Amino acid sequence: NHSHNHNGHSHKKHKKHKDNKRRSSHSSPPTSPSPTKRSATRESGVPVTSSSSKASVAFKQPRSNATAAPTSGHRGHSSGHSNHHHRSNSSQGKRRELYASTAATTNGTASAKRPRTMADSENQPENREHDAAAAEGTDTAAAEVPKSSLARLLDDPNLLDSLTLSADEVATSRDTGSSVPPGTCVECEDAAATKLCNQCQDEYCDMCFTVLHRKGKRAEHTFSVPEPVAATAADADPVVDAGEPVMHKGVAMVGADPDAAGSLDTLASQGSDAISRTPSVNNTDYERYSPEWFTERAKYIPVRLALKERKWLRLVMAVLGVSHYTDRVDITFKHKARRLHAQMQNMCSMFSGVLLGLSYEKTKQSVVDREFAKFEGPLSTMMEVAQRHKVMNPEKLRGDYGKLMYMLQDTQIADVGQLIKCNPVKGIKSVYQYLEEHNVVDVLKHPDIRTATMEILPHGKSRGQIQREIKDKERAQEIIARKYQSRDISKDNIKWCLYSIGDNFSFLRSNKLPIDSMIVLLKENFSPDSVEDGYSLAISSGQGGHRLTHNHTRHYNYVLQSLTLWSEIVDDMFRLWYLAGEDILGNAPYKLTDTGQGLHRVQQSPRVGSAMRAILYRTQQRLGNWVGSSVIHLGDTNVPNALMFIDKYTQVSKILAPIVSTINDVTSLCTKDKRLKRYVDSTFGGVEKLRKDILYDFFRYAFDGSGADNFFDAGSCIDGRLTSAWNWCSQLESKPFFPVFKLTGFIGFDGEFQQ
Repeated sequence: NHSHNHNGHSHKKHKKHKDNKRRSSHSSPPTSPSPTKRSATRESGVPVTSSSSKASVAFKQPRSNATAAPTSGHRGHSSGHSNHHHRSNSSQGKRRELYASTAATTNGTASAKRPRTMADSENQPENREHDAAAAEGTDTAAAEVPKSSLARLLDDPNLLDSLTLSADEVATSRDTGSSVPPGTCVECEDAAATKLCNQCQDEYCDMCFTVLHRKGKRAEHTFSVPEPVAATAADADPVVDAGEPVMHKGVAMVGADPDAAGSLDTLASQGSDAISRTPSVNNTDYERYSPEWFTERAKYIPVRLALKERKWLRLVMAVLGVSHYTDRVDITFKHKARRLHAQMQNMCSMFSGVLLGLSYEKTKQSVVDREFAKFEGPLSTMMEVAQRHKVMNPEKLRGDYGKLMYMLQDTQIADVGQLIKCNPVKGIKSVYQYLEEHNVVDVLKHPDIRTATMEILPHGKSRGQIQREIKDKERAQEIIARKYQSRDISKDNIKWCLYSIGDNFSFLRSNKLPIDSMIVLLKENFSPDSVEDGYSLAISSGQGGHRLTHNHTRHYNYVLQSLTLWSEIVDDMFRLWYLAGEDILGNAPYKLTDTGQGLHRVQQSPRVGSAMRAILYRTQQRLGNWVGSSVIHLGDTNVPNALMFIDKYTQVSKILAPIVSTINDVTSLCTKDKRLKRYVDSTFGGVEKLRKDILYDFFRYAFDGSGADNFFDAGSCIDGRLTSAWNWCSQLESKPFFPVFKLTGFIGFDGEFQQ
């Protein structure tokens, strides 16, 4: 280093010298380095690449010493010209240090000829051929540099800038402008097109067509049904045969044994079984409790968790509880590679936590090396356990389950799958699947299957009657288990399947009972043909916050239809959860969109949508007529994806249960407490009037089409009915009868998010 006199002459002389060097470096054309310079470049730790291979080159060559820009200010001058490139904090300097730090030995011998790149650590022959071609001065444009290892990519996110995106990723990353996929609405570009305007010659969904053609000359336009779009081979789900490896979005998979869940060594031998058994979307209407009904329903009833699986569930829940996957991934990134790095980094964090909690000694080295391929079996099994728990308990894990499903959804991206080399997605183990694999499906057709799985309720029964029902249930279970036991399946495992079916009946009772009770209260207190003075259900748009206009009879039928539809949806909730998992983890891409309530993953959900249309049609046929719109919002800004859709309807019982409980308990409370009875009599005019006032207010204001952000999103659509009910719940504190709710033990409408 040489020092400078900090005067005007020396500073001007240095600046002139710097400008001359910069001008000479920019004016001279790039030339291929001589063999001497090429060797010096390799010794300095900079990979030699060809300028014509921009797409395949993994790293950019940093500036040479002659062209490195010196730091500004007198402090840079005092360090000397030869040290300016060492003072630079640019990304090129950081990469040079990375290359120098990755220089290592090959087969135990130090390599002094050139530094080893990250791909060399895997001793890939194509990488050695590329380096030999570069050393001989040949053109390397056609040679592709292998992608770096996952561990190195996670250590330095800048390396992802050089990764070549797959064809699918490039297609989705382009700005399509006005290009809309066939069969999709040209306005919202999300929902499926259901109407073809004969004058505009554009395809729209029901909502967009109504909005755009509501007035003016467009109101006179006619429409027709568009022709269905032919499904391509790429849109079909792969069918996985047992034992045959199949490429599922870039990740190889093999069939797994659902009974092999045991130790880590046993789990490691399992491959991740993709969701190969696609449940039927249009559920056939069988007679309730018939053998066909039990057989069809068992396809969507998960097997109850065993003790060891519950331990795994606690581990997965602990990892999800400390994970911030969606907070760090579902945000705006300037470059797609940055989001890819965030996805892999957070995935590896979750996988590492699960594996280390499972067995520290056996997994620590793989966690350090980011090698998860050999633990694909344990990971997929533990993820499946968490999904099974959620289907059996839809009100649980409302926040953490979203992180789990979105993480699993991202593992199905081709680029992510190629990097992590692990597919943790596995089909949920159902009762039908378990019995089918052991050739005992006839268990579901046994005459005593209803008795063996029934739920015993104590209401209105004597103690002796309850004991007789318990003994009859145990006897039926023993008969069925003894008849179908074999070397492949024991009596206990058959009983375990019967217990799982019984869990489904318990869910139906606890979630359908509030809806059915509300239907009974509607029919007991109101009539569609006659109007009691002061209790007309008629509403008018624009008055009292209403968005709909109904007379008394029409609104009565509207409320009855909405409650009946909710009851049908809850009755099919397990099947809808299965289909939602199929849609979330299927082949349909998602688009991160600002829906007005933050960034959400907007994704088409054909399976859930088809099942909902079948349920709606069944409800309409049952009631005979239909009031209001039949539009099902799914895969748009109102309901972004199947997970959001199914989570909304798990809260129906949470809305209705406190109302039914308050109406039923207020009578007994007033009988026990005279002071409370005096308060109710003086304030509300008696217990019966109070009960009817609560129902009257709920039926009018919880089904009036209100609660949306704008006029067109509100109304009588299928999703809008539930939105209006939520809006009524948010205004309960302003109701005059809110103190009565508190006196009956009301805490809140929302379910538990964590436990």
